[in-house]
Amino acid sequence: MFKHLNKDFPASVVVFFVALPLCLGIALASGAPLFSGLIAGIVGGVVVGSMSGASLGVSGPAAGLAAIVLAAIASLGSYENFLLAVVLAGGMQILFGVLKAGIIGYYFPSSVIKGMLTGIGIIIILKQIPHFFGYDNSPQGDWAFFQVDGENTFSQIFNMFNYISPGATIIAFVGMAILILWEAVLSKKGKIFKLIQGPLVAVVVGIIFYVLTKDTSLEIANQNLVNVPVPDSFDSFLGQFTFPSFKMIWDPSIWITAFTIALVASLETLLSVEAIDKLDPHKRTTPTNRELFAQGTGNMVSGLIGGLPVTQVIVRSSANVQSGGQTKLSAIIHGFLLLISVIIIPKVLNLIPLSVLAAVLFLVGYKLAKPGLFKQMYQAGWKQFLPFIVTIVGIVFGDLLIGISLGLVIGIFVVLIKSYQNSHFLHIEDIQNGGKTVKMRLAEEVTFINKGAILKELNNLEENSKLIMDVRQTRYLDNDIIEILDDFKIKAEERNIHITIISERGTAENPDSYAGFFKLDKTPA
Repeated sequence: MFKHLNKDFPASVVVFFVALPLCLGIALASGAPLFSGLIAGIVGGVVVGSMSGASLGVSGPAAGLAAIVLAAIASLGSYENFLLAVVLAGGMQILFGVLKAGIIGYYFPSSVIKGMLTGIGIIIILKQIPHFFGYDNSPQGDWAFFQVDGENTFSQIFNMFNYISPGATIIAFVGMAILILWEAVLSKKGKIFKLIQGPLVAVVVGIIFYVLTKDTSLEIANQNLVNVPVPDSFDSFLGQFTFPSFKMIWDPSIWITAFTIALVASLETLLSVEAIDKLDPHKRTTPTNRELFAQGTGNMVSGLIGGLPVTQVIVRSSANVQSGGQTKLSAIIHGFLLLISVIIIPKVLNLIPLSVLAAVLFLVGYKLAKPGLFKQMYQAGWKQFLPFIVTIVGIVFGDLLIGISLGLVIGIFVVLIKSYQNSHFLHIEDIQNGGKTVKMRLAEEVTFINKGAILKELNNLEENSKLIMDVRQTRYLDNDIIEILDDFKIKAEERNIHITIISERGTAENPDSYAGFFKLDKTPA
């Protein structure tokens, strides 16, 4: 695992700087203690990272669960009661893994996964614009269109113009210039520039800028800085941990909340796994059942010590990929960096301007939503482009699950259309003896979805024509199709349509000899 330490460690530093504001922002958006987000980030890195089979996936608190957490804390009466639900949710996820429910992740179309990555990239860019200019009214990690502060994605951008911070804006542009210069030029000049990542340099420059401009017109306000809880002593640090209230374990509302968290967290994890596997340069495949087991264990640990629910998350995972991470060691190290930093240097972390971190996230978002991908998907045809674009729109104007659901519905609709079109192949020969000869070859699997297409062709057969039905490739006939064919025997006799069945058993022209065939179901033709 330490073979690629020279690449995993620099990547872990970048993931650390991406994760830090998101852990705090998601906790704030969830109505939970700020430290709970850091706990979830640490557990997601160290515990889940160690147990997971994902090479590049990074786990931590998820923005997609923020609304659920916010409502659950209010409805369950206390944060301690909510933590019990998190522990139980972890147990349910472990059960999902044992039952091999991870296979669900493989049933999402590629176009929807690409749309999800692109939509998240666009959301990151849109959401970071206010932070880039020093308008930090909404917490980092609030990815939903309708925000917890009452605004939406676009109103936040419009209101930003009334609250631009000159100092935060200047250092954001400086940070962006450093990041671009580092990636486009310096990273190709020597190993030292690969070992020391651009985001680390940008953050250090941001801290220096803040210190030098203090008490000047370019001073960056405290609300525009990272806000990590600073304990007075080690005892006060330990006092930030909260423990679940097990006396509420028989409360049905606790179990309902737990199941909701387990279901949504598992779905988001499986979606992230599928997406990050596609981004992986080595195209490795994450064992999804093991991932559910690792996530369940992580949620149990996080809930037991006061943390938010964890899932594998795309933003941190994609930052890991883009920074050159090679193994899961980068995710584990990022968790330890979170732990060490909040214990040893929380005051230093609170000197980091959020606008610099917004610049880092800007580049992450751009790499996920490159304009060339839209052209590529459009050229792939409407069957790929439509689910892709619908997923993006759903994510931008709703949230992750809404976008994925809409994209999946459109994807299924496309499959139904193609199944309808591909149920059979039809060839019409020239008129012979006053009637047409029609050759119909059925597909390998013919289900009720194909009923309309086949029925239409049969009804269009003219009187005194001849139908040759080739079923040599057919391995499954749905009962609905069998009924159509049985009914058509009667119509064929009335309209003098001569039927020939071609199967592996040979050719049968006597209606009585092929009637039995129509009553076969799963038996090979």
